[in-house]
Amino acid sequence: MDSIGAGKSQISRINGPVVKARGTSGMKMHETVLVGDKNLIGEVISLDKDIATIQVYEVTTGLTVGEPVKPTGKPLSVRLAPGIIGNIFDGIERPLRNIGEKSGAFIPRGVEVEFPNADEKWPVHMLAKPGDNVTEGMIVAETQETPLIKFKIMVPPGINGKIVSVKPDGDYTVNDTLMEISTPGGGVYCLTMLQEWPVRKPRPCLERMVVTEPLVTGQRVVDTFFPIGKGGAAAIPGSFGTGKTMTQHQLAKWSDADIIVYIGCGERGNEMTEVLEDFPKLIDPKSGRPLMERTVLIANTSNMPVAAREASIYTGVTLAEFYRDMGYNVAIMADSTSRWAEALREISGRLEEMPAEEGFPAYLSSRLSEFYERAGKVRNLNNTTGSITIIGAVSPQGGDFSEPVTQNTRRYIRCFWELDRQLAYARHYPAINWLSSYSEYVDTLEKWYDENVDPRFMDYRSRLLKILQEESKLTEIVKLIGSDMLPDDQKLVLETGKAIRLGFLQQGAFHPVDTYVPLQKQFMMMEVILMLYERAYEIIRRGVPIAQIKNTGLFDEIIKMKYNIKNDEPERFEELKKRIADSLNGL
Repeated sequence: MDSIGAGKSQISRINGPVVKARGTSGMKMHETVLVGDKNLIGEVISLDKDIATIQVYEVTTGLTVGEPVKPTGKPLSVRLAPGIIGNIFDGIERPLRNIGEKSGAFIPRGVEVEFPNADEKWPVHMLAKPGDNVTEGMIVAETQETPLIKFKIMVPPGINGKIVSVKPDGDYTVNDTLMEISTPGGGVYCLTMLQEWPVRKPRPCLERMVVTEPLVTGQRVVDTFFPIGKGGAAAIPGSFGTGKTMTQHQLAKWSDADIIVYIGCGERGNEMTEVLEDFPKLIDPKSGRPLMERTVLIANTSNMPVAAREASIYTGVTLAEFYRDMGYNVAIMADSTSRWAEALREISGRLEEMPAEEGFPAYLSSRLSEFYERAGKVRNLNNTTGSITIIGAVSPQGGDFSEPVTQNTRRYIRCFWELDRQLAYARHYPAINWLSSYSEYVDTLEKWYDENVDPRFMDYRSRLLKILQEESKLTEIVKLIGSDMLPDDQKLVLETGKAIRLGFLQQGAFHPVDTYVPLQKQFMMMEVILMLYERAYEIIRRGVPIAQIKNTGLFDEIIKMKYNIKNDEPERFEELKKRIADSLNGL
């Protein structure tokens, strides 16, 4: 639809979520604007003389040429205040519960919903006093946002000076002035609980640190074989039905991050509904409180505006950085970055840009890097240490991992959990392929495992992986000549590989004992498997046939130990090891 007459700051052309406006010489790049008579939210993404190209984050149906475009003078930003934890937002931080209460099940265009609630009061405890010198990022007060999360009120980046006055401890709204700070320029800054920050600009820190501590998830294939560090970045690629969302749900439920930011960018609405229904019922294993008390949800599902999907991951990572600055370890689940990349492709097509591989824009790689590089363990401006761990799901069509999103993602992550279609169809979950997945954090995390679990942990891990690799090679031979032709020591490798696959790598997400497994139990399970393998290997070399070892039922018993031995029963492993020794000594 083309212009029939140009006026000052008016729509001149509409092409889906992309709108061009004339008479916009005063606008700036990435400025938020209100488009049309309904005040749809948009962002300036290109400027050419007095013509601005605007990405509109709401449905543009019904817009007409000549409607006004009003600048706000601010970049696309999020409002940072208590009330974020436990809430659910759309891709541009509009609170969906509040919209539902105001407008029903569907989001009307141009709806204005206040966040945070200007009338809600929070009990604030002041940590600073008049006369104190303060610097950017300094924690000067706090309030209890949820029973699990203490909200630290910080001096915003760029503000330094001396405190002139401080309100007494008490109940305040997010807009109330808590203290006044005299700045070097002679002005006075009124500090409140509310800050705003542009979503496309990373929040500053003093230092990026080396990742030295794992994100413990309670999932054996992750914690033991392919661990991710707190402050790391990982990808979960897999075709439809292989369990990407289920794996992310498990990581969100059980990982030892302080705060979870779950971004549903482009996936189906029923998946976010499942999160909304499940998380309030789930109990945090560390605190015994509901998991929603440390979770933020951002929903921009496949039936919501495609342009807002592109902004949703920046909204999520900015919220994560804010809590990282308070000294928390935050984990981001982005489901899925492929749907997010498709939003980029849609916008790029509307802009009539020259497409690159498979129609994606040429800047796909740089946009992915902008997102994943915001992960990291950092020393904050206030000298606390915090981290952001990013785990992004990738949905390559047909499971083709050579497509652009998967390949470009691999350039910026150090942990790759490849989901295998055959494992998923065999009901082996998590369907992470142990032969093609990898983690580059193993070496930097080895010291932590030595000190906090057992010095033998990484050695056991390597030995199990070696058995699995040998089993894979032998399986190819068995397909050709059958297992009867193999010598008994190779048959033992096949039996042990099966025990590792079914008894260790396969994990029941809905089983009360197996859904979450502490590291100490994971270590003892490895120890039992390797003990059976080594003892069986010794007696096979003495001439005992493997059939006799299988008849003892020991392999079946170690497959079932994940269910039969509870997390708080380590003494049961000693009993199992004694039973293995006695059974094999009797052969």
